[in-house]
Amino acid sequence: MKIIHCADLHLGSRMSSGLPADKAEVKKTEVRQAFGKMLAYAREHGVKAILLCGDVFDSDRPFKKDKEYFYNAVQGNADIDFYYLRGNHDTGESYTEELPNLKTFTPDGWTTYELGEGITVSGAEMTGGNASSLYAQLSLPRDKTNIVMLHGTPGSSAGRDMVCLPRLRDKNIDYLALGHIHARSEGETGDRDRGGVYVMPGCLEGRGFDEPGEKGFYILDAGGGSISYEFVVNSLRVVRAADVDVSAADSVYSAVEIVREAVKCGKNDIVRVELTGETDFDGEGMEKDVLRMLDGKCWHSTVKDRTRRKIDYSAAEGDLSLRGEFMRLVAASDLTDDDMKRDVINAGLRALAGREVEL
Repeated sequence: MKIIHCADLHLGSRMSSGLPADKAEVKKTEVRQAFGKMLAYAREHGVKAILLCGDVFDSDRPFKKDKEYFYNAVQGNADIDFYYLRGNHDTGESYTEELPNLKTFTPDGWTTYELGEGITVSGAEMTGGNASSLYAQLSLPRDKTNIVMLHGTPGSSAGRDMVCLPRLRDKNIDYLALGHIHARSEGETGDRDRGGVYVMPGCLEGRGFDEPGEKGFYILDAGGGSISYEFVVNSLRVVRAADVDVSAADSVYSAVEIVREAVKCGKNDIVRVELTGETDFDGEGMEKDVLRMLDGKCWHSTVKDRTRRKIDYSAAEGDLSLRGEFMRLVAASDLTDDDMKRDVINAGLRALAGREVEL
């Protein structure tokens, strides 16, 4: 039996990640489209069940168009069963559509569904009140292939949105399907007999610079007492974050060329570049020049100049400008840490040049 495991769709996201208004609207639509793309894959590959491990919606009160999109998609794929477990963002979603192929869970205890072919899916919605007691209540048959759905971060302690792996050991879990963290990860649950695994698929579509990399879902092949799984890339766009050290540059032009060689991206990508290192040239306008270079190479880009000027204290001795006087004052100050002096001087020089200062 083929099963899809995904999480954190966040339909209705507000896209407050620095995108301009027109592109933010495009991304809102693409979050829905990413779900549709996954459904097309499911139909093409004969998937029988889709596990939605929390945060289908971005809020407890999703927009009408997002609710309609989701429930119409479920209704329009009647041959696929959708197992929807609410997360921390959509806790208040009321499952307003009662559809025969929509299977839901509650915070009142574990709900278990039989998928056929000896496969079960069990899940419970964690709250502050049940986050510790749920573990003792879980009982799964040894002669079944058992999938457990939860929304939380895997670790060694129990709590709201926290999944305690030690307390799930020896529970006959073959595959622990998680949601919550927007980066994918895999690991062992520590089950001595079954070799169980936990899997976090991450979000289905990257929305901002805190969600870099290729996004998607897992396809499971379950049966015969075992489960195999594989990650499937589903991204419509890829968010890429790059720190580029331009210390070797001797001019703005050469700094731009270093970035050109370092940043690999596609035309549909969203790219953030942070310029780092120490320079001994005037970097005014470097951010804008890098942005112009990236224009056309990717869909959207931002550039932040975090370089520091190399400080030549000896050069400041004969500099009669305000800049030189400032450097001499800091050099003669009570600051004992050389790095702190450098930071103060760099911040001051940026301010004197009318550039942004970050404290």
